[in-house]
Amino acid sequence: MGNREMEDLISLINKLQDAFTSIGQSCNLDLPQIAVVGGQSAGKSSVLENFVGRDFLPRGNGIVTRRPLVLQLVNSKAEYAEFLHCKGRKFVDFDEVRQEIEAETDRLTGSNKGISPVPINLRVYSPNVLNLTVIDLPGMTKVPVGDQPQDIEFQIRDMLLQFVTKDSCLILAVTPANTDLANSDALKIAKEVDPQGLRTIGVITKLDIMDEGTDARDILDNKLLPLRRGYIGVVNRSQKDIDGKKDIRAALAAERKFFLSHPAYRHVAERMGTSHLQKSLNQQLTNHIRDTLPGLRSKLQSQLLSLEKEVEEFKNFRPDDPARKTKALLQMVQQFGVDFEKCIEGSGDQVDTSNLSGGAKINRIFHERFPFELVKMEFDEKELRKEISYAIKNIHGVRTGLFTPDLAFEAIVKKQIIKLKEPCLKCIDLVIQELINTVRQCTNKLGSYPRLREETERIVTTYIRERDSKTKDQVLLLIDIELSYINTNHEDFIGFANAQQRSAACATKKRVMPNQVIRRGWLTINISIMKGGSKDYWFVLTAESLSWYKDEEEKEKKYMLPLDNLKLRDVEKGFMSSKQVFAIFNTEHRNVYKDLRQIELACDTQEDVDSWKASFLRAGVYPEKDQQENEDALNSSDTVSMDPQLERQVETIRNLVDSYIGIVNKSIRDLMPKTIMHLMINSAKDFIHSELLAFLYSAGEQGSLMEESAEQAQKREEMLRMYSALKEALVIIGDISTTTVSTPVPPPVDDTWIAKDPSPPGSRPASVTAPPPSRPPAVRVATLGPNPSTAVGAPPVPSRPGPPPGQPGVTGDANHGASLTTSRPARVPPAPPPGIPR
Repeated sequence: MGNREMEDLISLINKLQDAFTSIGQSCNLDLPQIAVVGGQSAGKSSVLENFVGRDFLPRGNGIVTRRPLVLQLVNSKAEYAEFLHCKGRKFVDFDEVRQEIEAETDRLTGSNKGISPVPINLRVYSPNVLNLTVIDLPGMTKVPVGDQPQDIEFQIRDMLLQFVTKDSCLILAVTPANTDLANSDALKIAKEVDPQGLRTIGVITKLDIMDEGTDARDILDNKLLPLRRGYIGVVNRSQKDIDGKKDIRAALAAERKFFLSHPAYRHVAERMGTSHLQKSLNQQLTNHIRDTLPGLRSKLQSQLLSLEKEVEEFKNFRPDDPARKTKALLQMVQQFGVDFEKCIEGSGDQVDTSNLSGGAKINRIFHERFPFELVKMEFDEKELRKEISYAIKNIHGVRTGLFTPDLAFEAIVKKQIIKLKEPCLKCIDLVIQELINTVRQCTNKLGSYPRLREETERIVTTYIRERDSKTKDQVLLLIDIELSYINTNHEDFIGFANAQQRSAACATKKRVMPNQVIRRGWLTINISIMKGGSKDYWFVLTAESLSWYKDEEEKEKKYMLPLDNLKLRDVEKGFMSSKQVFAIFNTEHRNVYKDLRQIELACDTQEDVDSWKASFLRAGVYPEKDQQENEDALNSSDTVSMDPQLERQVETIRNLVDSYIGIVNKSIRDLMPKTIMHLMINSAKDFIHSELLAFLYSAGEQGSLMEESAEQAQKREEMLRMYSALKEALVIIGDISTTTVSTPVPPPVDDTWIAKDPSPPGSRPASVTAPPPSRPPAVRVATLGPNPSTAVGAPPVPSRPGPPPGQPGVTGDANHGASLTTSRPARVPPAPPPGIPR
């Protein structure tokens, strides 16, 4: 009964593997399984075909198994196969199974020998198999063929290690008998991950084609490179047999005859061959599952707890229930509003550490991009002076003016104020784009309901577009208000008297605060390879200088550059460079750094460049004028009169314009974020909270809105299926832990070994009369295996320290003489005494 329940657990583990694979999640349970490893053409696939008794695996030269094949053998009256990726389809013809494996392999790996770690799950039902789960892995290779990558050896090795490194995985190490065992790839990798040999089972193939006069007796007797679980020899069909379609049943009979008739192997014939290997693997896998039950139970419970919350809302889920749809719609809209507000206002949970988004990006637009655009527009010195000169002359007409005309001041100021419209509208467009990106990001959580997501995104985006026009109208109205009245009585306006006293050098006015640190950060200095190449430095920008250091500790200063007469210019990035570049140069054509007239500074993104430029603006370092405009200004300088009186008037109005435009810019920089926040962002938040639901109801039927996607329905079904599979697993594990594990763990061989010290005749009757219920289950567990050979081929290695470390028959042969081993098969009927020293 106990072993029957163990086989039920194997079936359940198969269900768990299917559940995890179909849901697309990695199986973190490390379910007990057997991985078949070995070199190419070692006979791994032939061994598996012998288990099933059918030809169903791809064959050919070179690497044939190019994806892991999870083969689940299930004892059943009917004989057919099923693939996990072909749900509901039963394959009765095993030639079609082979074709499907080849097609599914080529689908991911291509048709020219590529490999993939994604497994193919195949379940075979047959009356000729025992419950077993094995994984056929690609054979280890050394040289790439076809379109295989050059590191194919390491790729296959990494794939094998993904499976065999887990403590829950038994390793079936397949080695051909006609190669040197010391050079076995399978034993080498098994030794690396299982140095104690607790999980390794050796399989020796091709015993029938060894050189004449040689045999593998020492290997099979576990004397050469011994394993705790020993070796089992098998004889597969030859290539000629396969080409001739030799029946596998006939091949198994020939294998049996080979072992019984071969003088080197007849003494171990009972524990050799494919049939014994399958029984042994079944027994060892069930024993291995029993040993891993406590850890498996705790992992199952943790998985169950992690699914509990999600499954709770799906337990009584009825897709067509109107009440459920209404509740879900309300919850979705409410959650969308909360997420949108968190993205804009900022939140401590689920912080994005990779890039800026939402409110943080809008903040950068307000306080870095927008001021930068204003300053770029503002400082056009020569063009401004030329316009002032023309204005003064046109106002005076044919007369020579004695006084500075205030009409010229108004005309120039209004022209400068009108130029503010472009950067203001550009700022609104940037904010609009970021708001739309935020809406799309927040609607990702509505992916379970595609129609609801689409409608929500459309309604909110349309509303934001409507607010876009209103916000732009309001901003243009602010500029028109500034144009409507030039307030020369403003407290910050310098007036005519002060303007005449200011020098022309006011354009390079003193920075905000001496030695104030404006920005710190990493930048790359682009220098030619001949002069040392590009290097990263830690830069510190203050109101008076730009310094760079070796690292953030700011102990080893490399250079300090004063900011006087410096300007910025854009530089095209190099052909091979991925970084964005800008340059600093001296307006008086002096060297900036060493013998360089300009230094090029590189950032990872254009956003970083814009941010650094905005910081330089705060320090008073402005972008240069376009080169062509400079040349045009120089060429037109002859049209500007050099009359000293006119120059004084131009300078006076220039200072007045500078003062007044500074007041306007300050006002616009303050009002723009407020206007956008009030008319667009806050309005969008209010709309989402108060009106979005009504718009959704009017957009269409609630049923169509809340129609879930096919992917979501499938995910729900598979999650519930996995949840029930986990619960079923815990129930079965609970039954086994109370029935199977509570029975005597050591097999009968260990029991008889323990009973050899007291007198057996005296103790037998007492044990029969006193505790009769405990003996029969122990005997039944032992006799369910392949007679005494089960104990030989499938020892519970880690369970008892009593006899030598493993097989009582095999290691007993080494310790007590060969006669014990040879007499063992012949004395199967006499039961208790075999293998016990006299």
